[in-house]
Amino acid sequence: LITTRAEAEKRGLPIMGRYLSYAVAGVPPALMGIGPVYAIPRALSMAGVKVSDIDIFEINEAFASQCTYCVDVLKLPIEKVNPMGGAIAMGHPLGMTGARLIGTLLYQLKRSNQRYGLVSMCMAGGMGAAAVFEVE
Repeated sequence: LITTRAEAEKRGLPIMGRYLSYAVAGVPPALMGIGPVYAIPRALSMAGVKVSDIDIFEINEAFASQCTYCVDVLKLPIEKVNPMGGAIAMGHPLGMTGARLIGTLLYQLKRSNQRYGLVSMCMAGGMGAAAVFEVE
């Protein structure tokens, strides 16, 4: 559940982290899958962090080649990408990609006593999205 701090406190819900930024980007539809290459740098910039600051990258694997392309182009440290396994290993029901990515990210950051994480996914039509979170 993502909500405001005030609402979480009002309802007595645990606060796992803060949502720092969100960005979307698009590429020509024929290039579907590579939108994260453009969304990730925007989200990082909006959050005021660099690739080297991110402890875990949860990048949705729509296809193995799509995720690999994004990792290679952005020069992401592979040991920080999907450390608990990605969508190919874990699966993700239609319509819950964001919830699965954020849940996996925040719990793993907490377990490993790390601070920053990023989630990203490609979308139909050439879009890509990315968001940065900080564990408290």
